Amino acid sequence: MNYRPLADTGIEVSDVTLGCWPIAGLTSPGVNEADSLATVAACFELGVNHLDTAYMYGRDGESERLVRRAIGERRDEMTIATKGGLHWDQATDEAQHDARPETLRRECEESLRRLGTDRVELYYLHAPDKNVPVAESAGELRRLLDAGKTRAVGASNLNVEQLEQFTAECPLAAFQPPYNILLRDIEEDTLPWCRERGVAVLVYWPLMKGILGGKLRLDQDFSGDSRAKYPQYQGDEYRRNLELVERMREIAARTGHTVAQLSVRWILDQSGITSAICGARRPDQIRDTAAASDWQLDDRDRADFEQAIAERGTAAAKRLF
Repeated sequence: MNYRPLADTGIEVSDVTLGCWPIAGLTSPGVNEADSLATVAACFELGVNHLDTAYMYGRDGESERLVRRAIGERRDEMTIATKGGLHWDQATDEAQHDARPETLRRECEESLRRLGTDRVELYYLHAPDKNVPVAESAGELRRLLDAGKTRAVGASNLNVEQLEQFTAECPLAAFQPPYNILLRDIEEDTLPWCRERGVAVLVYWPLMKGILGGKLRLDQDFSGDSRAKYPQYQGDEYRRNLELVERMREIAARTGHTVAQLSVRWILDQSGITSAICGARRPDQIRDTAAASDWQLDDRDRADFEQAIAERGTAAAKRLF
């Protein structure tokens, strides 16, 4: 496993981060506690030293509580990121925004209790709240930073204007957007903005919620599946994406790697990217994606992959937030 600096914080994070949303069990069928604990525990053997969770990952903080149990006395071997400003509403069974300063402080304190620690390495504003100026939320995160509740501050799902407002009130070490070969809008604005300022970029959805993992079928049934709302999973877009995956399968096989590893490797090779956040609910899933850190595409395979991506086009690469 390779490691990269988290901006100028002195913290280093692994190329591949474990995304701890799936172990909360909210949208992943078949999740069980034993697999969830084993998935987090597998990170030690793999060299994955960064765990990404959030206050709202679970109806009652299941993800953070499982992280605490899985790492046990080895807390200091891990860098932990969590997020505030979103919570799971029990009445509506939906995510609700609340990024008021008092809420962020309360959620941070509760996250620390769930995680069994006195600080995290990285605390994010999970998403902007249309009812709260970004600067107000950032000001509270600055106070949490000054109080030692977190070693660094990040923001997720902001646009450039919001990032400017945020950094006027608080030092920004990390930005977390969605990014993959089908969803590349950050290349237009936020990624260059972060590169110019030395902000680490840790991206989620590297497999576009599974389609770039190479295991979905054209006749896949997405009824009752939240993925059905995304353009990448609809109609002709879905068919074209699976055609791209088949070309990826040929390239991956030639290199002795999996489609998922090829997807993650491409992300890690993009300028300005610090880490790919790969969700997993079983140990075999994080073992698969973690292996993307330890190899490089040769010139031929990289050229073939870039050609396949270019021929697919970017019709589905639309901003989702």
